[in-house]
Amino acid sequence: MDKIKMILTKITSKENRWLFLSAIILGLISGLILSGGSSETSPTVTKKGLTAKDHDHQKDQIWTCSMHPQIRQPNPGKCPLCGMDLIPASSGEGNIGERSLKLSPNAIKLAEIRTMPVEQKFVSKEVRLVGKVEYDETRLGYITSRVPGRIDRLFVNFTGTRVRKGDHLVRLYSPELVTAQQELIQSADALRNISGKVTGNIRESSERILSAVREKLRLWGLTPGQIKKIETSGKTQEHLTIYSSMSGIVINKNAVEGIYVNTGMRIYTIADLSFLWVKLDAYESDLQWLRYGQNVEFESEAYPGEIFKGKIAFIDPVLNSNTRTIKIRVNLKNPGNKLKPDMFVKAVIRSRLSESGKVIDPELSGKWISPMHPEIVKSHPGKCDVCGMPLVKAEDLGYLSSKDGNETAPLIIPSSAPLLTGTRAVVYVAVKGKTGVFEGREVVLGPKAGDFYIVKKGLNKGEMVVVNGAFKIDSDLQIQAKPSMMNPDGGGPVPGHDHMSENIDGKH
Repeated sequence: MDKIKMILTKITSKENRWLFLSAIILGLISGLILSGGSSETSPTVTKKGLTAKDHDHQKDQIWTCSMHPQIRQPNPGKCPLCGMDLIPASSGEGNIGERSLKLSPNAIKLAEIRTMPVEQKFVSKEVRLVGKVEYDETRLGYITSRVPGRIDRLFVNFTGTRVRKGDHLVRLYSPELVTAQQELIQSADALRNISGKVTGNIRESSERILSAVREKLRLWGLTPGQIKKIETSGKTQEHLTIYSSMSGIVINKNAVEGIYVNTGMRIYTIADLSFLWVKLDAYESDLQWLRYGQNVEFESEAYPGEIFKGKIAFIDPVLNSNTRTIKIRVNLKNPGNKLKPDMFVKAVIRSRLSESGKVIDPELSGKWISPMHPEIVKSHPGKCDVCGMPLVKAEDLGYLSSKDGNETAPLIIPSSAPLLTGTRAVVYVAVKGKTGVFEGREVVLGPKAGDFYIVKKGLNKGEMVVVNGAFKIDSDLQIQAKPSMMNPDGGGPVPGHDHMSENIDGKH
């Protein structure tokens, strides 16, 4: 104590007093210089180490839950629904719209956001179908017995035999046929006996009887040459030879030698394989690309690399409830009989749609088509060369009119642009005049054509749509509880993440 008193006495002595005060003042000035200014401009530090400016920023900060973006609180803490720590919500975007998001140039680069303009042009689609070769039903023929009798000879005794029109097929014995021939001989003799002796009604009656007998034999299958031979020879033929009425392949044989047949019984079935049908299976989503008269290309495994061509001749009006497909029939020529019935084929149909949904085919523009035979196409109205039906305009069958131009081209966007939920389609559009701002928009899509979607409603030509990174933008909007792909109204919980039944501890 005595030493301290001595030191204080020396400091407060008259000689050392001013030197001590000068040292104190010099120390204060040095402190102010090192701190960067006066104590009045220095930030006030709180007990937690935060400045007043930080407190003001925290006062404006909104805190949300990454799992429940509808939670918006002014202070950090725990989510009242799931107990997760709250995170700061994005702020400072300004008035950019409820469905919009603003990204900095660096964020756009990190998210790999890429945009493309909405275009108006025609796009093509390849519709790929599978099917099977079948007989042309219009070129099937049946060889039947026109009179009852017994088959004594089958000249064609196995299936697969190729026959020509006029070839003899069956030798048939029929008592009724013998009786009819006797009537023919008697009628012919009676007419010759009265020739020149009587006139008037008697002669006319004899001529009508002879004519009726001739017609009956003709309808039973005898040729005019056979009938004339019976008349002139006066001898009946015990057997009737049945000839083929068409050329083709015998695909079915229903009789054997010695069998008795009745009138109308089928003996052979003959198919003309120079023309065939191809039945293709089309899904419901393919129908908008298919029209009557379209060209079809297909190939078979039997002839790899060889392309066969035909035209759509019929679209089944009824859907198959088991396969959920619709039959498409294609008519085609079969030179050399290369294609065989029941062969499997793979077909390709190339189509372009206009804005109105009509198929574009320059070859059929302004043409007239047969409604029964699509191979008959003319540049003027008239009748079908095959069936005689009046031709119809190609436009009536769903084709684009020749007077329509490029203004009918549909709006298209890349297939990677829309986010599809099954019930809605959302695209993100770069807002014109606002750098880095992207707006969500619901659109109505038409059919998909290759790598593009046809847009029916919701976009305008030239608008820039996000084709890469749209899901990242949508995810950010979901975190901010804004309207998004899965939450059209915003604010609600993300579907599939329902924690309403959980308490803070995460227990049910």
